[in-house]
Amino acid sequence: MEHIGNDAASPDGPSEWHSIDWKLVMEFVGKAQMRIAQAEQEKGFRRVARLTRSLIRSWQAKALAVRRVTENQGKRTSGVDCVLWDTPTKKWNAISCLNPKGYRARPLRRAYIPKADGKERPLGMPTMKDRAMQALYLLALEPAVECASDPNSYGFRKGRSTHDARSQLFVCLSKKASAQWVLDADIAGFFDNINHEWLLNHVHMDKVMLRKWLKSGVVDAGQLQRTDDGTPQGGVISPALANITLNGLETGLMQFLREKLGVNQAGKVKVNLVRYADDFVVTGSSKDFLETTVRPWIVEFLRERGLTLSTEKTRIVHIDQGFDFLGWNFRKYGGKLLIKPSQKNVKAFYAKVKEEIAGSLSKVPVETLIKRLNPILKGWAQYHKGTVAKQIFSKVDSLIYWRLMRWGMRTHPRKTAGWVYGHYWKQCGSRKQFAGLQDDPSGGDERIPLPLYRLSDMKIVRHIKVKGDYNPFHPDWVADGEKLRVRRMGETIWSAQRASLWFDQGGKCALCQQEIDMAEENMDDHHIVYRQLGGSDALSNRVLLHPICHRRVHALGLKVIKPVPGTGDFNLAKQSKVMQPVEAV
Repeated sequence: MEHIGNDAASPDGPSEWHSIDWKLVMEFVGKAQMRIAQAEQEKGFRRVARLTRSLIRSWQAKALAVRRVTENQGKRTSGVDCVLWDTPTKKWNAISCLNPKGYRARPLRRAYIPKADGKERPLGMPTMKDRAMQALYLLALEPAVECASDPNSYGFRKGRSTHDARSQLFVCLSKKASAQWVLDADIAGFFDNINHEWLLNHVHMDKVMLRKWLKSGVVDAGQLQRTDDGTPQGGVISPALANITLNGLETGLMQFLREKLGVNQAGKVKVNLVRYADDFVVTGSSKDFLETTVRPWIVEFLRERGLTLSTEKTRIVHIDQGFDFLGWNFRKYGGKLLIKPSQKNVKAFYAKVKEEIAGSLSKVPVETLIKRLNPILKGWAQYHKGTVAKQIFSKVDSLIYWRLMRWGMRTHPRKTAGWVYGHYWKQCGSRKQFAGLQDDPSGGDERIPLPLYRLSDMKIVRHIKVKGDYNPFHPDWVADGEKLRVRRMGETIWSAQRASLWFDQGGKCALCQQEIDMAEENMDDHHIVYRQLGGSDALSNRVLLHPICHRRVHALGLKVIKPVPGTGDFNLAKQSKVMQPVEAV
């Protein structure tokens, strides 16, 4: 029988929270997840169940579960018991508390956050222990869910993002012969209405544990209420349950069309489905086909799960009219598809900037205002940098300029506009920018300008889409995951680091010790300890290989040892078993 880990730390292991070797923990859990993914893909469901039980019982998985719930955004938000794990001692003691035997889930604490349309979104906040238990079971559930996910589902999945969904829609809609009609769908109250019985029958995990979380109840305004449907927005495991609920929406629809129309005819109707969480769009060759064939099938698919389409937000539009999805507007102009930031997204962003500036009227130092604004500006520009956004960036820059001028005039009511401009807009290189002063990072005595970030400085870079069948938990995809990560890194920084690695290795491949051409396409960046196993992007964890040698390393389970810098001396060790877990901590 396969064994993954021990229930408790060994005598020689850590004795308190700060002594935990997280590299070993991540490596242990990562290898266990890979084995679960392999067994799931090979349809060895008994083996999956055995590996799952072993991982959940392991001390390493429990430690990682505690770490995840004490380092995320909700770490300062307590549940109904008002308990937080905010000290190393509490975190250490929490590890030994994560035992399924005798466990009872506490009710959720209801909280509300505002939505863009003015309404409020209800959140259900579990206690810290309930979150940690969900995180523990999620470690084992996630690899299995990934194997069963739709190719073009991009929400709540490791290694996927909204940008991948956008790139896939570009592939589906950009050509002349592409589909001209789009079903822009929205599910009404998705998280609040998922049928519990359907989940209990289809989620491959401990049914007793899942039922405890689903039926835990919620405390709202001091009143305990039953939870007969839905999963709590705020629960650690809720995103995975959401994906399980909608998995099969794409593959099932395609299979239905092939059976109904035949393989050849099914291709001619140009149906493609792209989903991010509970938002999805379906392309089609005609409005009538989407309305009479596709939509009824989707309605029936959702009905089985206790869900319905929103009549207000679901619509069928022509691509020349355009539609909004994930903060972008997709529309064809003269037959050419352009993806731009949506007006709604731009207005919401500018309102946030305006609010930040308005809140700084009470004599806040300009340096403080700039430090608050720069992350907001850079983050928004980064999100839209793969779209046709230059014109919008320049327009918003202009709006921000006049907003800052107004801020300056209100801060100095007795000064002229010329004085305000001369006081706050400083020479930064070849142009003047709104700037404060900061200490010289190099240690000089003089203070140097701290400029406000300009959106128009963001370079437009095409996003590299992840492959549809990419599985970050399966060992066969490790090499592809490394390549994708390298290609998505900033070219200047990454190239400089590669040059450093190349010189440290004496210009030779770390495997065959033959010379590597400095051309980018002649070298691969290999992580000695895989990212999935807790490895970092530090130079100490990377070596350069020929592409063919890189494939050989992964195919044969070879481990390359980092050479001494500048010597070019390498060692090569073959692992006895790539998937063999490390010793229990």
